[in-house]
Amino acid sequence: MKKVSPLLIIILALGVFGIITTEMSIVGVLPQIAQKFAISTSQAGLLVSIFALVVAISGPFLILLVTGINRKLLLLTAIFMFVISNIIYAFTTHFEVMLIFRILPAALHPLFFSIALVTAASFVPPEKSGQAVTKVFMGITVGFALGVPLTSYLAERFSLEIAFLFGAIVNAIAFIGIFILLPSMPVKERMTFGKQISILRKPGLWLNIATVVFIFAAMFSVYSYFAEYLAKVTSMNGSLISVMLLIFGVIMIVGNNLFGVFLQKSIVKTIISFLILYLIVYLLVYYLGFYFVPMIFMVFIWGIVHSGGLIVSQAWLISEAKEAPEFGNSLFVSFSNLGITLGTSIGGLFISQLGIHQLIWSGFLFTLLSFLLIIIKIKFFKSSTHPSPLN
Repeated sequence: MKKVSPLLIIILALGVFGIITTEMSIVGVLPQIAQKFAISTSQAGLLVSIFALVVAISGPFLILLVTGINRKLLLLTAIFMFVISNIIYAFTTHFEVMLIFRILPAALHPLFFSIALVTAASFVPPEKSGQAVTKVFMGITVGFALGVPLTSYLAERFSLEIAFLFGAIVNAIAFIGIFILLPSMPVKERMTFGKQISILRKPGLWLNIATVVFIFAAMFSVYSYFAEYLAKVTSMNGSLISVMLLIFGVIMIVGNNLFGVFLQKSIVKTIISFLILYLIVYLLVYYLGFYFVPMIFMVFIWGIVHSGGLIVSQAWLISEAKEAPEFGNSLFVSFSNLGITLGTSIGGLFISQLGIHQLIWSGFLFTLLSFLLIIIKIKFFKSSTHPSPLN
């Protein structure tokens, strides 16, 4: 194991933060984009949907194609594309060009994420690998918590160009950090295409993949309409909802660390506890939704539990993909995005058919389905879940 700077883990987390900010910040500036290009909001929304679709499709295939390439070169290439893309977003006057530069970085998103997680774990002692992965995962949490609202603020307060240049700068710092701090990582023992694909023959892996899809559907079927729920059910005004979104994101950082600690002890107990807690949270949000002060309190609890879904899901999937961890992580990225798409669609259906208050039951049902799959996996399949499976 090579000795590297302890800053490397932080730099990898910063890279993940920059990528998540680039992916998700578009949501907060869609009105400005629609105005800039003189298009409808729904047309501008293609920038969001096309990114998620490309991530979902490209991840596993791209990882298989780059099996023999130096990992440092791949990380630098991926993060450099995010630098260039943000600069293009800032200055292009053609919507089609911006759309193309949503597709290109989206294809590299799973590549960076998958390799960054494995890299973080490989440069620390085995007993600390879970902590290293948790720190890199924090880049996702902080991206949602600070990156997205900060980009929206910069666009509103200054300009759309400044907002996107912020994303370019963050990714550029990550690029420089990786270039300086990460030693060359040539592939010494190339994992064959067949060996990586062979993990797909494991029925337990497919159960874990389905669980990840349902967990993300459970989370985002409701979270995607967080602001609307607080506005129409709890009767919060726009300013307070913005504060609640910020609190929700910041408190996720606490939950990320908390669940990371629990995972070191037992994956099975942690994922079961997470699902039970999420069921309780949804019941409380449903029955306390009309009460102003209790819902403020619930936002804190909800944020802590919500963050657990990210790292718990990754640990659960990768526990069945240890033979090919990068490929396994790419599967996680792809199918978690599929879960987000599924959850958002079903959540919207619940709202249109049953009303905003009944939205909670979509998340509740997906959580129950996840719980059922966990029980089936534990009861009928030999578990390969160790206390520290994150490397």
